[in-house]
Amino acid sequence: MGDRAFQYEPLERFGEGLTTSRPWNRAALSGVERLNGRVAMIGFAAALIGEELTGRGIVGQLALMLRWLLG
Repeated sequence: MGDRAFQYEPLERFGEGLTTSRPWNRAALSGVERLNGRVAMIGFAAALIGEELTGRGIVGQLALMLRWLLG
């Protein structure tokens, strides 16, 4: 479990301040980017699975969801 991507990172660690010589903590931001990429891959896979199950593209899936939410 050496991967720290899913651990909470306090906001203060992302940026030291705009007046310092190194305003951004690149190690903390790389973890955030890695997590963002993983979530994007899961979302893409979910869209493909939804299209396969419903036979509709993303717009059709959104229309079905809106119809379901609005009753």
